[in-house]
Amino acid sequence: MVKKFIKEAVSRSAESDDDRRKLASMTDPTNPAARSPDGSGPSDATILNFALNLEYLEAEFYLRATTGQGLPDEMTTGTGTRGEVTGGGMVNFSNSVVRKFAREIASDERQHVAFLRSALGEHAVSRPAISLDTSFTAAATAAGLIKSGEMFDPYANDLNFLFAAFLFEDVGVSAFKGAAPLLSNKTYLDAAAGLLATEAYHAGIVRSALYNEGMIDDAVFAGVQKLSDARNSLDGPVDDDQGIGTSAEANLIPTDANGIAYGRSAQSVLNIVYLNASPANSGGFYPSGLNGDIAMSGGAAS
Repeated sequence: MVKKFIKEAVSRSAESDDDRRKLASMTDPTNPAARSPDGSGPSDATILNFALNLEYLEAEFYLRATTGQGLPDEMTTGTGTRGEVTGGGMVNFSNSVVRKFAREIASDERQHVAFLRSALGEHAVSRPAISLDTSFTAAATAAGLIKSGEMFDPYANDLNFLFAAFLFEDVGVSAFKGAAPLLSNKTYLDAAAGLLATEAYHAGIVRSALYNEGMIDDAVFAGVQKLSDARNSLDGPVDDDQGIGTSAEANLIPTDANGIAYGRSAQSVLNIVYLNASPANSGGFYPSGLNGDIAMSGGAAS
């Protein structure tokens, strides 16, 4: 199905046989056509591989929470060093609605991995090493969600799972929003728009579920805000990350003054997933870094 989509998308977006040949070369990083039009930016393939790294993380998180198992081995191979996943386990959901949408999101994320791997072909990166245990404890400690020395298990219960999902989902939306303008090929841009929309649906569902939890326990609003503040402290000087509001006023859709979702650069995204405000090439959820050409984060002061 994925290959059929790519073939049909090429036919729709390419205006001539020459365009189609150029599109086919976009996933070859050795080809000049794989670079941005002015030669200064990353190629479309490089951007898609960056997205694939993020999708590996989300897929492993959700699949383990809902099925107890991660991606099959055949969906984790590729260029670069293939890493293992530490942590993760099936959540004993008490709320059937949370369980059902978690399963749906897990299915979506698995399909995203399959789609990007098919689009990239032999140039797809392998799954990097992923931490789903100590990384969450480090993030929760830094946010002040737990005290130093305590452990945070994202798979312990529904609320912990939602806190962990919140940590990922808004980052995913802003990452695709930031990457979209860098894509030069219309087919890939169309696919990125679809991925962005799906991630936005996911984020909206998670934020709404947390808001419902907050109406039961007001402390949830403060917990979400702490996680939002922690992301803000990591990703750069602009204060654009937002919590979900309060019991008196909801903020389920994080937007700017024009009602538009904000984006993040790849470097800012890496600051968050590496859990490091300083320039780094590994850490946090990716203990050995990402695979591919985009692997160095920026810095909160830059």
